[in-house]
Amino acid sequence: MIVRLAGEHDLPSFLGLAAQVEHWFGPMVNEPGFHSAVEDHIHRSMALIAAEPEPSGQVVGGLLFGVRAPVHHVHWLVVSERARGSGAGRALMTEAVRRFVRGPGTLELVTFGADHPGAVTSGARVFYERLGFTPAEAAAPGPEGGSRQVYRRAVSGPGATLP
Repeated sequence: MIVRLAGEHDLPSFLGLAAQVEHWFGPMVNEPGFHSAVEDHIHRSMALIAAEPEPSGQVVGGLLFGVRAPVHHVHWLVVSERARGSGAGRALMTEAVRRFVRGPGTLELVTFGADHPGAVTSGARVFYERLGFTPAEAAAPGPEGGSRQVYRRAVSGPGATLP
């Protein structure tokens, strides 16, 4: 798995990934706000892509990250359905922590609530728990009306690792 900073040419790949999960997250592909968010993360060098090695080089995952020290945020992480369980998500998270975490604090994200149909099907909650995150407070429901929950873990600063 190759993880690299995303470039402007990767917007179609982000949209392709978004299309695979709109049934869980609500509309994104045709939403100008989503396009702007991806473009903004790319321009700030806070977007990562996971791709298969050549010759295919196919994009199988994407991540958008943000920092408001001491809190580090995973804004969006999607791995294509066919690549789930391949290590792409772990590779994206590992590179995000290595590249973007500059000081001690917390790493947090919002994922499906326990009662959301995507919680089990996507494997998201189990994935994050394996990376050392713990469920925290409830978050606002998603645009599709499904429940959401904050997940959080401490990070020690530069050189922090994931389990």
